[in-house]
Amino acid sequence: MTEPIPARDDRIGDEATSRSVEVATTPARATDRVQVQVPSDESATDRDGQHETGTPTSDIDELWREYVRLPSRALRDRLVLHYAPLVKYVAGRVGTGLPTHIDTGDLIGSGIFGLVDAIEKFDPDRGWKFETYAMQRIRGAILDDLRSQDWVPRVVRSRAREVERALERLGGRLHRTPTDVELADELGYTVTELRDLYGQLRLTSVVALEELIGAGRESGSLVDALPDDDAIDPVSVLVDRDNRRQLADAIAQLAERDRIVVSLYYFESLTLAEIGKVLGVTESRVSQLHTRAVLRLRAKLTEQASV
Repeated sequence: MTEPIPARDDRIGDEATSRSVEVATTPARATDRVQVQVPSDESATDRDGQHETGTPTSDIDELWREYVRLPSRALRDRLVLHYAPLVKYVAGRVGTGLPTHIDTGDLIGSGIFGLVDAIEKFDPDRGWKFETYAMQRIRGAILDDLRSQDWVPRVVRSRAREVERALERLGGRLHRTPTDVELADELGYTVTELRDLYGQLRLTSVVALEELIGAGRESGSLVDALPDDDAIDPVSVLVDRDNRRQLADAIAQLAERDRIVVSLYYFESLTLAEIGKVLGVTESRVSQLHTRAVLRLRAKLTEQASV
């Protein structure tokens, strides 16, 4: 599943942040590895991104002078330990809005590499503030690691968001689901170009249908709303019914062919090739219809959730 827009809770628990993060040292400085313990909330980070540690300013300045004069793994590790709260702060900021399956501890682990890189490349003589420089390096390391895990090109994700925003704008103006011609005009494309774009966006539409119910909400998974067999929760039952109603309403507003594709694919478990035979079109065309239907459902459910 590859959805970039779900919100996530910004939790950076002690269990995640107190773990040991193994950092590879560079060959120019050492050949072994070092264990860095990321401090818990006792070394907090304030709202400006400045870390609060028990190390006096004079001591850390002296530590920097020693490291610049004679770089060593031991001195670098002491600097990493001192500035580790910065990693926790940046990981928390980056983690806001990411999918819930991304663990904050993994973000912190990636950020440690950025902190080590910042320490090794920082030049105190230039008069820059290390915290500001390091936060950019840490954030870059975290984002690079996240991008390396995503198989969808960034340009494709950007186009998917562009289509979703256009659907929301048109839906708000027209008070109905826009047609392909209207959407193409809004985007400045021809209908043929729009359908080609649907094919490119196919990867971004790999999503469980039940997850569309929770668009714009903290937890919209239908599985999370199902009641326990031994203890039926009335609230969960009501939420489940409301989610199903919203999904049914959204599907009912789709074009006829889109409704047929959604019904046959998700509820009858037919393949795209089998649906193509039912509709008398090619499998490629069915794929385009499926992509269009998912995008329109997502836009409609997001609109309902924001009301």
